[in-house]
Amino acid sequence: MRSVVRRSGRLVFAALSVGLGLASPGGAAESSEVQPVSGFELERYLGLWHEIAAMPNRFQSDCAAATTARYAPARDVGGIEVVNSCLEADGERSVAEGRARFNGASDRGALEVAFVSVLGHWIWPIAGDYVVIALDPDYRWAAVGHPTRDYGWILAREERLAPETLTAIRARFEAAGYDPCALLLSPRTPGDPRTPLCELP
Repeated sequence: MRSVVRRSGRLVFAALSVGLGLASPGGAAESSEVQPVSGFELERYLGLWHEIAAMPNRFQSDCAAATTARYAPARDVGGIEVVNSCLEADGERSVAEGRARFNGASDRGALEVAFVSVLGHWIWPIAGDYVVIALDPDYRWAAVGHPTRDYGWILAREERLAPETLTAIRARFEAAGYDPCALLLSPRTPGDPRTPLCELP
């Protein structure tokens, strides 16, 4: 693998079309709102997360493997500095930097994330929603969604989760109105299969 780092505006967990609300029509199973977790503790959420599964989206289409998100305090908005990273097929690492802030009370897992800045100012009107819909009590994994249910991710502190843990997370997505077959396991190395979450034992 080459050590080249490519700064990318494409690698985002919430991007322009998310923030602008370009969503597909919802069905009956999607009639209720996606609810964020309560009792959210930002200090415990900070640090490195590995992407375990995701709903495919064009913003991460160049990512071939090893997708991560790192969160740290961001003094400029009193929220979170976001650094998303992944390996592309050619071995180069793509990196996107952004900012996140709470969308309401700071003890709820509802945030918005901006990846576009002009002259050092983040453009919040086109920020994307980031909703933590389920969270391990020890902050070992997180299920992240979006109000449209067109975007979803499973993040974890480790590179892999036990099958029984993935089964439990799948149930949480289903309870939130998601199609578990739309969530695909994320490759750790290029070429790894992207197995749908619904096909796991």
